[in-house]
Amino acid sequence: MKEYPELFKDDPLFSERAKIFSQKVRDISELLVDYGWKKPEKVDNLRVTYHEPCHLVHTQKVSEQPREIITGIPGIEFYELPEATWCCGSAGIYNITRYEDSMKILKRKMKNIEATNANWVVTGNPGCMIQLIYGAKKYDVDVRVIHPVSLLKIAYEKGEEI
Repeated sequence: MKEYPELFKDDPLFSERAKIFSQKVRDISELLVDYGWKKPEKVDNLRVTYHEPCHLVHTQKVSEQPREIITGIPGIEFYELPEATWCCGSAGIYNITRYEDSMKILKRKMKNIEATNANWVVTGNPGCMIQLIYGAKKYDVDVRVIHPVSLLKIAYEKGEEI
């Protein structure tokens, strides 16, 4: 949706509307950082890493805001994920149309996640979430996958598990 001006640049009916619309499109992490969010109380035992969804980091250029939210939660132990910006293998329907290739990518991602010693992986894309949950089971990596907003929910509830 942020790319609508480019997609509709040659369309006299929609080009201006596309510009106006795309300026309003934001990821939830951008909104929270831009407009402020209430920091929760301190949490315990949450060792967290962050996988950057391709659509967010490469296309929308959103990278720092999710980290700012994660590291802004008091008590979070944050571990930077090696190759955090690399694809997890989901890539839309790539994990369906090119399953074997996607598993090679996922295996590497899961090794990197395991190396962080995190017990939670945060990512803001449902496809990535499903892929990483599958990878944790397939490669026996003891980690839970969660959306940044759900991580905030846990923190607001003072670390109670969902």
